[in-house]
Amino acid sequence: MGTPAPGRLRPVGPRLRRVVTEILNHENFQHRPWIRIAHWCVMISFPILAFTLVTAFFQLTDPGWAMPGLGSFAPWNWLVEFFAWAGLIGGIFLTAVRTSTGRSAGSRTTLESGDEFPATSRFFGSVHWQARYVEFTIIGVVACVLIIRGAEYAYLADSEPASWVQFPTTAWIGALLGGLSQDTLGWIITGSAIVKLALSLSWLVVIGLVPSMGVAWHRFLAIVNVYAQTNPDGRPALGPLPELYVDGRPLRMDTVEDLDEDATLGYGTVSDISWKGLLDTATCTECGRCQDLCPAWNSNKPLSPKLLVTTLRDHAFASAPFAKAAASMEDVHSGDVLGALLEAGALGDNPDRGPDAPLMPNVITPDVLWACTMCGACVDQCPVDIEQIDLVIGLRRHQVLMESAFPSELGKMFTGLENKGNPWGLNPRKRLDWAKNLDFDVPQVGVDMESAADVDYLFWVGCAGAYDDRAKKTSAAVAELLHTAGVSFAVLGDGESCTGDPARRAGNEVLFQMLAEQNIDTLNEVGATNIVVSCAHCFNTIAKEYPDLGGHYTVVHHTQLLNRLVRDGRLTPVAPSPEERKTITFHDPCFLGRHNNIYSPPRELLGDVREMELNRERAMCCGAGGAHAFFEDKNGTSISGMRTRQAVATGADVIATACPFCTTMLTDGARSENADIEVKDVSLLLLEGVKRGQRGQD
Repeated sequence: MGTPAPGRLRPVGPRLRRVVTEILNHENFQHRPWIRIAHWCVMISFPILAFTLVTAFFQLTDPGWAMPGLGSFAPWNWLVEFFAWAGLIGGIFLTAVRTSTGRSAGSRTTLESGDEFPATSRFFGSVHWQARYVEFTIIGVVACVLIIRGAEYAYLADSEPASWVQFPTTAWIGALLGGLSQDTLGWIITGSAIVKLALSLSWLVVIGLVPSMGVAWHRFLAIVNVYAQTNPDGRPALGPLPELYVDGRPLRMDTVEDLDEDATLGYGTVSDISWKGLLDTATCTECGRCQDLCPAWNSNKPLSPKLLVTTLRDHAFASAPFAKAAASMEDVHSGDVLGALLEAGALGDNPDRGPDAPLMPNVITPDVLWACTMCGACVDQCPVDIEQIDLVIGLRRHQVLMESAFPSELGKMFTGLENKGNPWGLNPRKRLDWAKNLDFDVPQVGVDMESAADVDYLFWVGCAGAYDDRAKKTSAAVAELLHTAGVSFAVLGDGESCTGDPARRAGNEVLFQMLAEQNIDTLNEVGATNIVVSCAHCFNTIAKEYPDLGGHYTVVHHTQLLNRLVRDGRLTPVAPSPEERKTITFHDPCFLGRHNNIYSPPRELLGDVREMELNRERAMCCGAGGAHAFFEDKNGTSISGMRTRQAVATGADVIATACPFCTTMLTDGARSENADIEVKDVSLLLLEGVKRGQRGQD
């Protein structure tokens, strides 16, 4: 049923290397070393112990049968016994983890802030019998292998005394069975072989009957999914959003008018989802690691990334038989699959099933879809490289572009972006108001100079930095620091427009393309090459998404550039006196940290940081992403309030930020929590230090 997913199969070499690396290293099991080791042992035991199934077939008639060559090869027997024990211990350990984590009372982790995070077990909503069945099969099969090995030691004792060299870890089992007769030992071997074969072959039957059983199928599909991930080098599918494909080609503004009237944009039905998206859903192991760190789920909103994926999977598998039936009726029914199925009575009284049945609102509800902040925690944590954000944006694009169904507040934002070039619909002439109180002039490209090539950097201020009162202070601080360091820079002023990030994350791809192309034309026209950005969202968009549209620039975040200037000695901050010193904690912006892997520069600028319990790649979102800065999510509790409580729990006096939207959300969070804590951008704190140094020199 899947639509095309271009670029997922090549380059072959790097993708194959990545598959081998990821399987052998198991590096996606972040912060879970023991689970990583246990899962690795269980995984490797499967292909190695598969050879023992061959032996088991022959042992049904000849208990003493051994594989020619391998059966008497000591290194092989050592390998078999090692992984049999490792698989047994690993299987029992993983079963115990699921059992202990699955008890809701014991699964809650209480943070220093007092919040329970996560509020439920990460296995909430998983199909427990499937996991238990797989665990039972693993433990049962490897136990049979060990029993057979021990019985073989005793069985062979009379004819040709077995050496411990051939039975390094099971000879003691054979010694315990040494008093039994040869016939009894033979029946133990044969009986265990029967059980092992029954467990193994029935497992194949069960997963064949239940193709949606991700906890079993992932051992096959994960290999393909890892191979077909977005980035061949293994980086998570974070940063840029996937392009919107129509008939296998990316949508562009110059092709919008040429679209067929019946063209579908985004994911409206399960048949619209790409084959990679459907593979993602089928690969899900239901481990819940995505749910574990999801800010929406843990603030009691209805979105669980795991349940979103498994719901789409179950709907896809339920629709597949109808898709097959509809294909057989194509000659009669002219492509109206749902109509054909209804006419044939295949759907009964339930038209919500089938490949052409709408996904919204009966499969996925609007509250679930619009709760996502696109922080990327789910994608980053998934051990089998599922790309949940791609599914969310596909659904949002269809809702916005095809159905005009979205939170009412976004309508005002779209209008402001289209008419005024900013989400608030404010006058573009006010874009330089932030610089009015500076002691020096900020040059504007096109007014004070012809080309951005005449300065070291073009300073991209961003909408928040130009219009939001709190973010204006950040813009002024960055400008003052660059001026102090002797870095020449200029701005676009009213020539700057929104990068389009909020439109794109809300699903309005056409509006994003319009804004992006306008900005790229402007940047290319003024000769911009080096750009410094103070907004994490603008940084991600210009650096990672504009290249797809022909905008190639060297983009740095302001914390990166300022940190470089401090290291080079061009800025010299001085620490406050002990009496004035304040404790600082740092909040990682999702679109700087998790999406772009920039964690160190802001921390190096701040020096001594008292970390929150959830930091760096495990940091919690401020709640602004996914266009949430422009509409209110009325479900559950406030994400910004939760994050503020986590900051307050560190005992810090200041929350340092590196994104204007984080500053706004956490300031509002501190106000709603009545918290006595300041929220300041890193640049403001650095400027204070630099000014202390200047006063000292005076």
